[in-house]
Amino acid sequence: MNPLLQVREQGQQIWLDNLSRTLLNEGHLARFIAEDGVAGVTTNPAIFYKAIAGGRYYEDDLAALKRQPISAEARYEQLVIPDVQRACDLLLPRHRESHGNEGYVSLEVSPELADDAAGTLEAGLRLKAAVDRPNVLIKVPATAAGLKAIEKLIGAGVSVNVTLMFSLAHVNAVAAAYVRGLERLRAAGGDVSSVMSVASLFLSRVDTLVDKQLEELGGEALALRGKAAVATARLAYQRYRARFHGPDFAALQAAGARPQFMLWASTGTKNPDYSDLLYVEPLIGPETVNTLPDATLDALRDHGKAGNTLEQDIGLAQAAMDGLAALSIDMDAVGEKLQADGLRQFEEAFSKLLELTAD
Repeated sequence: MNPLLQVREQGQQIWLDNLSRTLLNEGHLARFIAEDGVAGVTTNPAIFYKAIAGGRYYEDDLAALKRQPISAEARYEQLVIPDVQRACDLLLPRHRESHGNEGYVSLEVSPELADDAAGTLEAGLRLKAAVDRPNVLIKVPATAAGLKAIEKLIGAGVSVNVTLMFSLAHVNAVAAAYVRGLERLRAAGGDVSSVMSVASLFLSRVDTLVDKQLEELGGEALALRGKAAVATARLAYQRYRARFHGPDFAALQAAGARPQFMLWASTGTKNPDYSDLLYVEPLIGPETVNTLPDATLDALRDHGKAGNTLEQDIGLAQAAMDGLAALSIDMDAVGEKLQADGLRQFEEAFSKLLELTAD
């Protein structure tokens, strides 16, 4: 059996971390959905830069948009929103069959708004209206300003993919913002069952940074290389279970609210010495999402092994985190640095993207 479908049987959704007109026009995304059970799509500025810069299907539309007296960002949005709409339409049957738990496509607000709560709120509402599909997720970073916007977007009935999370501190803050948003929505008489959210915890970048620190320490510290990210994800899932399947969420759940699913992001292995499925096979479990770049999707299909692994070895996960703390590696500080680095990378990709669409 296709390992991708076996993962699905364990209750985990596989989403594709890519979108382009090549995938849409040549039927690749439709095939991933039909044959591999792919249940969602994530995008970001780097993905769209690669798609537009190298995709022959954009040339005519971009040339026509450059003849219009609109901003480079407006041209970018007019290029990619139809792609997001088409992907949403392909996934709409999955969305309906799952009663809104699956079948989502994510579209990110401008990275330039990362420290602008009001601007993020405005952009999120505008992009949701522009896409005009029930299965779009507005992607917002887990910055301090982003958390304020997330609470208000959820309170306005907007489904959100929270991105650029790198630590358990981020996990806690994001879940709290989601719950506050649901409480706002319920207090205003809104339908809490209409909202979906995922909390995207980035993994490979955690190991890249922590491994570098461990290598500088040397000696026994080297035994912890390649363990920080999976340990963080497993402990994050324990917190998810306690928070969203415990008494504190019971009243909202009774009103129809959904848990905020954990999503594993940045799951392409960067260290060639590690398994190409390091951030996939150990993290399979119910009510989770793993978003895979094309190469990791292919690897899972080719030689992946699917089992319910996410709640295995929780003691070892905690021991790994304790070991890092004993070495004075502050995982919250790691998370803050990685979030800042990630924002800078997305800002650079977005800037390059707008150069493509500028006059």
